[in-house]
Amino acid sequence: MFKRALPVFLTLGLTLGGCSNFLHVYTIDVNQGNVLTKDMVDKLKPGMTPAQVRYVLGTPLVADTLDTTHWDYVYCFKPGTYAKKAGLGTVKNRRLTVWFANGVLARIEGQDQIPVSNPILPFSKDKAVASDPL
Repeated sequence: MFKRALPVFLTLGLTLGGCSNFLHVYTIDVNQGNVLTKDMVDKLKPGMTPAQVRYVLGTPLVADTLDTTHWDYVYCFKPGTYAKKAGLGTVKNRRLTVWFANGVLARIEGQDQIPVSNPILPFSKDKAVASDPL
């Protein structure tokens, strides 16, 4: 019995040993919210209308209908299989808040959290985030 089972287990072991992702689950990159760059934020100037801000930054993730004095642009990123292999880390709740007064842009908070470029695009092999949406 052992002589018959040995070639089967040896073949099975060699076959599965060649798989680099054996018993590993593929996970996708989870990219949620507004992807903002320093270049986009630098285009904002006090006195811009909400329509102009929306044109530059896109639709805010959080826009309170009862309090229209500010918009929140929030971004989160959870790396998947390929992003982890490339050394990309998790981004938790990067937030940019734009404040309006009298119908125009008054101030901006959180611009120190915004990166110079989109850090996930050059390394990701995931087709969902491999092309620049900006």
